This record gives sequence, structure tokens and C-alpha cells, in this order.
Amino acid sequence: MNLRKLLLPLSGLYWIGTGVRNLLFNTGLKKETSFEVPIINVGNLSVGGTGKSPHVMYLINLLKDHYKIATLSRGYGRKTRGFEFANYASKVYDIGDEPMQFFRRFKNKIIVTVCENRVFGARKIINDFYPEVILLDDAYQHRYIKPGLNILLTDYNHPYSTDYLLPAGNLRESKKGAKRADIVIVTKCPSDLTESKLSQLQADLKLKSHQELFLSKIIYDTKIYGKHGEISMGEWLNYNVVVVTGIANASDFVKFCENNFRAVLHLEFPDHHNFSDSEIEYIRKRYKDTEGNRLLLTTEKDYTRLLEEESLKNDLYYLPISIELNNPKKFNELITNYIQENKA
Repeated sequence: MNLRKLLLPLSGLYWIGTGVRNLLFNTGLKKETSFEVPIINVGNLSVGGTGKSPHVMYLINLLKDHYKIATLSRGYGRKTRGFEFANYASKVYDIGDEPMQFFRRFKNKIIVTVCENRVFGARKIINDFYPEVILLDDAYQHRYIKPGLNILLTDYNHPYSTDYLLPAGNLRESKKGAKRADIVIVTKCPSDLTESKLSQLQADLKLKSHQELFLSKIIYDTKIYGKHGEISMGEWLNYNVVVVTGIANASDFVKFCENNFRAVLHLEFPDHHNFSDSEIEYIRKRYKDTEGNRLLLTTEKDYTRLLEEESLKNDLYYLPISIELNNPKKFNELITNYIQENKA
């Protein structure tokens, strides 16, 4: 038995709290702010691990050559407050790891911002930078902004339809909140998904007639990257790797590494983890104790944090990921049509 289910009575209290909050927004007693600039939100009902970052980056890649894009995140784990604009002097503790990941990958091709007050942040972006599109990162429950297009992600292995509210499960709000989504993407789907399993999934999600369903799967890069260059997949089996992760669910990432490197030692830390000096020293020691040809490997998000550690950065590599959609043409058209129809 899952011991967390013993906490279901507490989930009932959580259901009351989140239900009252959503009711206040639904009835207009709490204000949702709309903007003339097209706003696309990418979020989920659960506490993490659905793959928001690669989906946001998919949207950036789709739109960056055609529109002036700004991303707005809370900046989880940063040590600053208020509105921050990413630039070449920014550190991960100024803006958070996911915004830093966006900035490192796309540089000055997009505007990367953080602000815990999303309404203030959106207004400042519009007044200062004149964007044509704003991408909200992880703001599904932040209902003070009313996005024009709501994209809801759910993990194939842990869909919201079979989950429970916190603390018995991982849901931030009732699964009824899914009805606010315009697009639902089931993430981390297996390559061999059968028609029968897909039909069952569709039945379980109980989507409304106006909602569009898409499937995505993780695609791993064929190269790893570090300060000293890149190493292609054909060479990976020559290396024993120490894999360091600080993400919500590292199981798929670690499994991929185990299948492609000679040997893997996994050092796991919590999501958005701020590494202490003793933890950095522990990572360094485990890496130094690894025999033979060795590599220190991490995720692209964790790389933004660990790169600032002098004792690690010269040995550190990261493995990027992206996503592949089951029907990219239809998805891309939905996104671009929404922007074209709602341009300020």
C-alpha cells in the first residue's frame, strides 16, 4: 500500500482550500488580468516532473524567428526579489535555474524575465520590451493572469486522472482544474504506445470538446557539452560517468545514461537544489574516486547551477533534451493561429 494514501484526510482540507480559491476566480471575486499581447501558459496540475522546460523551449524554437518573445517565470530558487531581466552578467541565483537555462540556450534571441508577481511582471515586460508574445512558465495555478492559451502537461506514467491532491498525491489542485486547458499534452510517452492504451488514456482524461490532445516524448541529444567541447554518442561507452541530478524525476534521464555509458554512479538531489559546499566537495570526491576514463555529467538545468562551482566546472558536461510531438503540424498551427488572431 502507498503510505501516502493515509494522508487522504489532509488532502480533503487541501481540496477545500484550493476549491474555494478557484471558486473566487471563477466568480470574479478574485480578479484575473487579461493583456492585449498574446500570452501562452505552460503548466501542470502536479508539483513537477512533467517536463515543462523542454516544452517551453519547443515553443521558443517555433516562434523565435518570427516574433519578439519574452518568457516570464517565478524564478524558483533564486535569492533575489521582484522583477529581474536576464543578461550576460546574471547568475543562476539571480534568476533561477530554468530561466538561466532558457537564457544560456537562446541568448539575446529572446527576453528572459522573472517576477513572483506575474501581473506586475507582464506589465513591465510590455512597457519596457514591447514583446509580441509572452510565454508563462509554470503559471497554471497563478490565476491572476488570464492567458489567451493554456497548455496543460501531464506525465504519461503519472497522469493527473489517476493522482490525488497533496499530500496524499502530487496534485496542486483538483483534477477538475484541467478544464481550463485549451491544449493537453501527455508527456514522456513511450515510443511503442498502442492504440488500445491511447484510447484508455483518452477515456481517463475525459477531455472537453474544445480541448486538443497531443502526445510528446523525450529526445536526448547525441552529444554532451562542456567547457572543453563536446563528446559524441559513439564515444560514450568509453566512459564511466558520475551523474548529478537536481530535478523532480530523474529516472528516465538516469536510465538513458545507464544504457549509453559504460557505468553510471547517480548522485541524486531535490528539484531546484542549492548545493552546499559540503555537497560540492562530496560530488568532487565521488568523481575523483571513479576509476578509468570518467566524466561528470548532469542535466542542462543543473548545469546552470554547477557551472558556477570552480571545483567542478572544468570537468562538467551536460546532456540536452528536447521533445517530439505526435502531430507537430497541427500543434504548430494552433499556436501560430492563436498568435496571429490575437496580435496587439
